[in-house]
Amino acid sequence: MAQMPQRRAGTGQRLFLDTPVTYLKGVGPARADALRRLGIITAGDLLFHVPHRYEDASTISPISALEPGMQGTMIGTVISKGVIPTRKGLRIFQAVLRDESGMMEVSWPGQPFLDRTINKGDALLVTGTVRFFHGRQFQPREFVNLGDDADTAAGRVLSVYPATEGLSFKLLRTIIETHLDALLPQLEEYLPGDVLRAAGVPGIADALRMVHRPATLDEAMRGRSRLAFEELFFVQLLHQRARELARVHRSGISFVNRRALTSRLRESLPFQLTAAQVRSVREIFADMCSDRRMQRLLQGDVGSGKTIVALFAALLAIENGYQAAIMAPTELLAEQHARTMTQLLAPLGIAPILLTGSLPARERRAIAERLASSEPVLVVGTHALLEQTTTFAKLGFAAIDEQHRFGVEQRKALGAKGEMPDVLLMSATPIPRSLALTLYGDLDLSLLDERPPGRQPVTTGLRRESSRARVFQFVERQIAAGRQAYVVYPVIEESEKSDLKAATTMYDVLSSGPFAGRRLALLHGRVPADERDAIMRRFRDGEIDVLVATTVIEVGIDVPNATVMLIEHPERFGLSQLHQLRGRVGRGADESFCILLGDVSPDAAARLQVFARTEDGFEIAREDLRIRGMGDLFGERQSGVPTFRIADPLRDEALNERARAAAESLLEHDPGLEQPSHAGLRRVLGERYARSLELFRVG
Repeated sequence: MAQMPQRRAGTGQRLFLDTPVTYLKGVGPARADALRRLGIITAGDLLFHVPHRYEDASTISPISALEPGMQGTMIGTVISKGVIPTRKGLRIFQAVLRDESGMMEVSWPGQPFLDRTINKGDALLVTGTVRFFHGRQFQPREFVNLGDDADTAAGRVLSVYPATEGLSFKLLRTIIETHLDALLPQLEEYLPGDVLRAAGVPGIADALRMVHRPATLDEAMRGRSRLAFEELFFVQLLHQRARELARVHRSGISFVNRRALTSRLRESLPFQLTAAQVRSVREIFADMCSDRRMQRLLQGDVGSGKTIVALFAALLAIENGYQAAIMAPTELLAEQHARTMTQLLAPLGIAPILLTGSLPARERRAIAERLASSEPVLVVGTHALLEQTTTFAKLGFAAIDEQHRFGVEQRKALGAKGEMPDVLLMSATPIPRSLALTLYGDLDLSLLDERPPGRQPVTTGLRRESSRARVFQFVERQIAAGRQAYVVYPVIEESEKSDLKAATTMYDVLSSGPFAGRRLALLHGRVPADERDAIMRRFRDGEIDVLVATTVIEVGIDVPNATVMLIEHPERFGLSQLHQLRGRVGRGADESFCILLGDVSPDAAARLQVFARTEDGFEIAREDLRIRGMGDLFGERQSGVPTFRIADPLRDEALNERARAAAESLLEHDPGLEQPSHAGLRRVLGERYARSLELFRVG
């Protein structure tokens, strides 16, 4: 990540940005190995290993001045410590700190492990609130163990670095501080001056000085804004270059809206399309009837009607003599789509083909023969669509449902099955538009932000542990009325390390207790895939009353008769995950309920109330992102998608808009980044995003 000059220096020679860390002062072989674990290979990499937080030691309060109700920061030496058990089984680590003015007890509930890392004589910098509990007691929000470094920390803004085993943040700070003055002057600016001025951020050398050696917290944040801006700017450049490549180099099929099948489908539908569905169909048709290949993301909340939109697009391809394919991540979801589409297309005399891995070999060969002919058909399937034996004679349209469950390479493989078929990606994970334009900026975006008529809201409530018996009685009444229920747990098996109720244990408890005599089934990720699908089919067909499960049921099952979603330990789930689970009920005509059961902390309760008061997936996702971050919302990163080390597209929304505008302006004047003044920009893009430059061409 370090920039020019690119010269090598050995022991005893002048320090350069590409000097291996082994040759740095204070770094031997063991510390060099630890630095490599942090991604620090050269001296220049040190500059871009930025603090993940700061502690403001410039405004330290004497311990004697801190009174109950006050918030403040203090530095004190540990004079005693220990772990105190409580009657409820909670273990609290406590330490007594002393400075020149007095002493204060500091308490860390539920963190007994701190007894192994905090020693008598250590100086701690602690920020938090003073409470009255048998006298004054400090409840820390953040703390830093300064060791014997208290004197140098006082009066400064303290940088706290991501560390690793064998290399504390204090050692890292010392190594970086030692070499900062020699390295900063060697940096060459790589962002164009007009981009920097439009963004209102400092140059790279000034920014890195600010983040490593800030005089104030405001200065640290100003330096951080430059680094966040450039991450967002580079991603916007990648996306917009990919979009331009699609326009210039990827001419597509120019379909004609003949209205032969699409109008007949609309006339035969047993419901009215929402305004959002009509708008999305028009946007998709405009793409498909243009001379460029469609690369569009259809994003809609749970139950917003994405499938019918994809069906209209498939029919446009079929009425033009082309084939259409819709791919789903599971066999059950593929079967569900095929069943729904069969009913909707019956008046048109069209029967979709279902292609899954579990079909007998003879049936799969027969389907392969049909697809290898030029017959304009609609095929709905799973990964079986990607196999080499599956060839399309004339694939014109491909839709990928739950697209986040497929990698970029899999999407590329389906798109390569035909000669530039139009591609529609579908996602039920609602995210704010500003973030969608960052993550999927190389795609055109259609939003389904309306609930189809007839879908009832799901009544959602948070219930304490003391209400357990009444909750189960309510579920039993629903079952007695002929309904079905899900009961979801965060883990499969119990563990000595936590007191979480587990699906396997509670299946036995519920079978012999509250739901004795009812038909129960257990479903989790360790159940073999074929057995898992068989259980879900039995639940769908009404042969199971209560499905005890983990989040494996989050996607891919549609049971209109299920009216209760009971979730234990709701604090262990993200809000967006809870929203997906809630979307499993409320699919029929009967009133449905989502019950969150358990005693939770006040902070968790406030978070869960956000979920309980709204069914707007976009609002829920925004709150989830604010609390948990992108990684928790989207799960594992998809290969090729750049990750953000510093930027947060949601928090940095205004900065993101500036990055987007700057990227558009730059590419308008220099689409290929070929001007000599953009050489540094080209180099950094190549160094940091080589894999992304390749995969973003896929869409």
